[in-house]
Parts: sequence; C-alpha cells; structure tokens
Amino acid sequence: MPPSMSSRSFIKRFWIEVVLYLPLSAMSDKKEDELSFPSNFLFGVASSAYQIEGGYNADGRGESVYDFYTHKNPEKFDNSSNGDITCDSYNQWRKDVKLLIELGVDFYRFSISWSRILPNGYANKINQAGVKYYNDLIDELIANGIQPMVTINHMDLPMSLQHLGGWTNTVISDHFMNYAKILFENFGDRVKHWITINTTSMGYNDDIFPPYMNQPGIADYLAIRVMVLSHAKVYRLYQKEFSEQKGKIGLVVDTRWFEPVSSSEEDIRAAEIVMEFEVGIYLNPFFHPNGDFPEVVKKRVEMISKIEGYPQSRLPSFTPDEIDFIKGSCDFIGTNLYTSFLVENREDSLFNTTSIQRDEGAKVFQDASWKKSASDWLTVYPEGAQKALRWIKEKYNSPEIIITENGFSDLGGINDDDRIDYLRTYLKAILRAIYIDKVNVRGYAVWSLMDNFEWASGYREKFGLYSVDFNDLSRPRTKKKSATWYQNVIKEKRIMD
Repeated sequence: MPPSMSSRSFIKRFWIEVVLYLPLSAMSDKKEDELSFPSNFLFGVASSAYQIEGGYNADGRGESVYDFYTHKNPEKFDNSSNGDITCDSYNQWRKDVKLLIELGVDFYRFSISWSRILPNGYANKINQAGVKYYNDLIDELIANGIQPMVTINHMDLPMSLQHLGGWTNTVISDHFMNYAKILFENFGDRVKHWITINTTSMGYNDDIFPPYMNQPGIADYLAIRVMVLSHAKVYRLYQKEFSEQKGKIGLVVDTRWFEPVSSSEEDIRAAEIVMEFEVGIYLNPFFHPNGDFPEVVKKRVEMISKIEGYPQSRLPSFTPDEIDFIKGSCDFIGTNLYTSFLVENREDSLFNTTSIQRDEGAKVFQDASWKKSASDWLTVYPEGAQKALRWIKEKYNSPEIIITENGFSDLGGINDDDRIDYLRTYLKAILRAIYIDKVNVRGYAVWSLMDNFEWASGYREKFGLYSVDFNDLSRPRTKKKSATWYQNVIKEKRIMD
C-alpha cells in the first residue's frame, strides 16, 4: 500500500477486495506444482546459538539470560530442561555441516552467541576461542558452497546487560553496536547476509519467557524502540566502516497474519490496527517514507494511556534526528512466518489492564477448524502466509524479503507427514505470493535443521528436519522423512508431492 493512501476507504478496499475475497488458488495458466521457484531463489534451514550449541560454560563463554534463568528458575521450563548441552553443536558442528551438505541447502541461517564472543557482554574482552569456533564453522560452510546467514542476536542477551535492563535500556544499543563491529571485523569478509536481531518482546510483557519483566504495554514498547534503534546503529556503522565487505543488513520480524473475522468495517479496521501493532511497529520506522512508529499505534497508545491515568503516552518516542537516522537503514526483511489469527473488533475494553492487546482494541483468536500442531500458538493456515507477504509488499513498496523461519511442531517421530504437509502448503502459498502478488521473496529457511531446545517448551516440541536423541549423551542425529522431501524440493526448485 503506498503510504500516502492510508485512508479508511483504502483500508476497507484493500482488506475486502484483496484480503478477504481475492482467489488464492489461481496460478496463472499453470498449476502450482508445475511452477518452479525462480532460478536465483535461495533455500536454507535455520537455527540459533542457545538452542543448539550447548557448551554453555566451555572455553571462556560467559552467561546469557537463558543460562541464568534456566538454572535459577528451572520450573519455568518444560521438564526443568535447559540448553547446557542441547544438540551439542559446539562440539558436533562438523556433523551439522554434513547434514546441510546432504540437504543441498544454499544457505544456513545461524546465530552467534554474544556471550561466547564477549563473555562479560562488553567489548573490552574478546574470547578468541569463541571467534575460532565461528570462523571454523563459516569456513567449512563456504568450502562446501553454503552461504552463512548470521543472526547477531537471537534472544540470548548476555546476563550482565540484562542486569542493566536489557533491551529496555537505550545504552544497550551502543554495546550491541560494539559487539557487531567485532563480528564484522572477524567474519565480515565471508558473511554477506547479516541479521541484526531476531526481534521479540517476549519476556518483557509476560512471565513466561526470560527475563520475566512482565510489564505489558510498557517494557515491551521500550524494548521494541531500543531494538529498532540498535539495528539502525549497526546498519550505519556497517555503511561507514565496512561497506567494502558488500554485505546486506536485515532485521527479523515475527510476521503473523491477522485476518478480520468478518467483512464488517469495524473488524476490517481492527485487523489492520493489529497488523500495525504486531508487524508495522517494527517495519514502519525503516520503510515508511515518514519513518517512525505507525500513526495509528502512536495515537491509540497515547489515547488509552490517558484513559488509564498515565501522564504521558506509554509508547516511547523517537527524536526527529533518530527518525531520520533509522529511516532506510534496512536492506531486507526477514520474516518468521508460522501462523495466523482472526481478529474481532473489541473497543469495549476486552482487557482491563495495561497491555498492547488493550491498545489494539481487538479480540485475537484462532479458528477452531485450523489444523493444530504440538505448539498451542501454531495452527495451519497457509493462506495467511501469502496475505502477510502481500501486506508487507503493498505497505512498504516491495522490499526484499527472506523467509527466515517457517516450520511445524510435533511430538517426535521420523515419519513426519504432518510436517511435510505443512511445508508443502506454505511453500505453495509463497509461490502464489511470488507469481500472483509479485512479492519480492528471495529466500526461504525451514525452522529448524534439527530438534532443539524450544525456549520455555524445552525439548517437548520438535521442529527439526533431523531428530536428535536427547537421552543419548552423543546426541545422534537421525534423518526424518521431511528432510528427504525438502532435499528434493531444493534439488528440483519446485514443490514435491
């Protein structure tokens, strides 16, 4: 959607004509299974450091927020589990690369543990053992024709910085920039796709995930602001000091689709508002010509803050200089694309306490008919993937998109037909987005390479293409049926039945 066309009438037309009633199955004159992905389309898989590495105190690594809380409050994690060993990729990374070679992926998205590079979180002490670990991994990937796509921080902030308030404290943006500079200096000659932050406000607005700040409608907004600013600082640093490396800098956003439950103007407007709060709040500062948080977000938080008795808006603002500094500082959008929700207008204050949900003024839920996974938040609605991608394209003038995560959870097993069905239907939706909607999708990564530590869910939920036996200290990996299926998709560059 061109930013100048943000009127109520355009929103209604977009959501009724394009979102609710546009046929999603037609694919030009060809069937979906006859269409190949573009020749330059990249296929990959994803993981993150804390979830697979283990070696939590090996070779000088410092303590992360997840190390601290899995040890301090084990009861908050399924079966009191932790990532102390998890897949043992710190020691078995060569085996992991062999799995990647077997799959035939174009790229591997992984993250670097901030605490493994900077044990105390600060740039005054670099852990050379950590640098060597990632150098060895990157070199092995490149030697086998696999592009490294590196996430600089994926939820595992050093605990020393969490003690300062974590992502709610603006000073973290400078420490993050210092950390990123060290990564560019050590790995930037070979890494050409950087993801700054796997953004999330989890743990700032709830008591389910670390750091258990549980201040919804306050701490989450602070964290979002600091993450956006931190990304921009790293981007400008790269432009200024590392442009000769010729890499791209992107940001990952959890891109859930929010669909109006009816064609009423109220529900349509409510769904658009929720999309702005959940997705636009991260992307608008970079891609809207005016920068800054979405106008509807600013106005609603200010209005409801006053109703609640706050002396000023709970949404922290950017200065004019910061708005200009942030605007345009993103080369591509990484979308974590899993699931969808229905939205019903509820301006009657469904929520009576301060929260983003109250600011949104909507009831958000999932259709009971949608197929369920092993995760209570993940139901199957592939049409939502196409619609979310199209929303970003229309809203922000066709930015480059890489789908950095897409996957399905079950409770284990090698014959994972449900995962194959999920991946097949979502890849078809992505093909529709590419060919019908002309969305600029350049790549796709399955979450995840192998079963791993799934945050508060521990090892109960399985997302991997390869199974890991966590009861065996050697952590053997076993190929699932979905891995063979995806291997063929990559080879043929089309969806396999």
